[in-house]
Amino acid sequence: MEYEEVIGLETHVQLKTRTKMWCGCANEFGADPNSNVCPVCLGLPGVLPVANAEALRLTALTGFLLNCEVAGFAKWDRKNYYYPDNPKNYQITQLDYPSTIGGLVVFELNENITQVRITRAHLEEDVGKSFHFVDYSGLDFNRAGVPLLEIVSEPDINSADMAYEYLNALKKILEYGGVSDCDMEKGQVRCDVNVSVRPLGISKLGAKIEIKNMNSFSGVRRALQHEIPRQIGVLQNGGILVQETRRWDDDAGITDSMRTKEDAHDYRYIPDPDLMPHTPTEEWLTHVKECMVELPLARKQRLMAEYKLPEGDADMFVADSELADYFEEAAKCEKNPKAVANWIINDLQAKLTESETSLSDLKFTPTDFSELVGFVESGKINSKIAQEVFNEMFSTGKSPAEIVEEKGLTQVSDTGELERLCKETIKANPGPSEDYRKGKEAALNFLKGQVMKASRGKANPQMVGDLLKKILTG
Repeated sequence: MEYEEVIGLETHVQLKTRTKMWCGCANEFGADPNSNVCPVCLGLPGVLPVANAEALRLTALTGFLLNCEVAGFAKWDRKNYYYPDNPKNYQITQLDYPSTIGGLVVFELNENITQVRITRAHLEEDVGKSFHFVDYSGLDFNRAGVPLLEIVSEPDINSADMAYEYLNALKKILEYGGVSDCDMEKGQVRCDVNVSVRPLGISKLGAKIEIKNMNSFSGVRRALQHEIPRQIGVLQNGGILVQETRRWDDDAGITDSMRTKEDAHDYRYIPDPDLMPHTPTEEWLTHVKECMVELPLARKQRLMAEYKLPEGDADMFVADSELADYFEEAAKCEKNPKAVANWIINDLQAKLTESETSLSDLKFTPTDFSELVGFVESGKINSKIAQEVFNEMFSTGKSPAEIVEEKGLTQVSDTGELERLCKETIKANPGPSEDYRKGKEAALNFLKGQVMKASRGKANPQMVGDLLKKILTG
């Protein structure tokens, strides 16, 4: 019997706010343990939470980015459970009236366009973090109260690779929208996986197995590549799958059972009595919509259509929106956008890496960069001289025109002058000249190099090659 997998993902994303969800404590990573805490995020008696306006805005923006319906009424609920990293013994979340409903993530998979539906994206607070040592455990509540958006997908995912690509597409969208930095090393994105298998052609879902707290997208893919065959193997051997929660052991490459459905918590949700429902106005929603950005897939398709870029170049720019912005600013001034792309990908990026600087540190503008590429494309300078000009631009911030004029670097394309240099080179190198006449093509490159040396690199290399051939065979 053949089986198929059915996968849904719950992705938890920390929002990019300056402060926490209900108080003024800093939302930052790496601070000393328990230094960004106050009575509100520690849940001390008598305190009252106040909702973070920026977190509400980013939640609505995420709804628009993911094609969701942004609700006109959203309320807060208390999810009650007892765990050391949960200082209030309840978590403020949204149960039956979330901030956004429905939605869609469209992305590429195996060179095709596919989509995964979104059930909801609801706003809640993060909890603290536990640290376990040999003889004791520690708790850091700096993360407690940080605004957390839980994005729940429909069970539309049917492979480990599809789950991986969906998560990457979702991450790019959130980064483009400025919703989150999505830095997985800082725990800003975490994922729970729901997976079941069923006989092919059967519509009824199998027993749902949840894999908790995945902290890398590649880990999600590896966990699914193990878990799906495991479940199929149980069924093929006559076993029964029960709904349960498992953990992924990345070192061992296996999932372990944590608890079955019978052990699941009863969270005893109640409406939070300290918080009013969020009822956004049309005016407020209009302002949020004004912050909408072009989505990564749409930008890739536009870069390929508008600038005639190959897919690989477009992918590279989409992966780095700041670099894509720089390219577009430079390309609008140049007739050959592909040449601009080549210089950015091959030369500018290498220089930034070598110098350990970023685009914001550049001393020259995208217009200056476009001018440099234009000089090469028009033949005003050759590629070797262009590298010299580029290095000078990087160091001083001067424009290409200034550098070329100051150093007298304009390419020599005067036929009379180049012919004189070629004849002098042939006369000074009779051996290689005779070798070329006898059919040794490599000899021409030597002679060409000598002409370029005599011109201090300013000769037009294409013209030099043509003139040498003409003189030697004439």
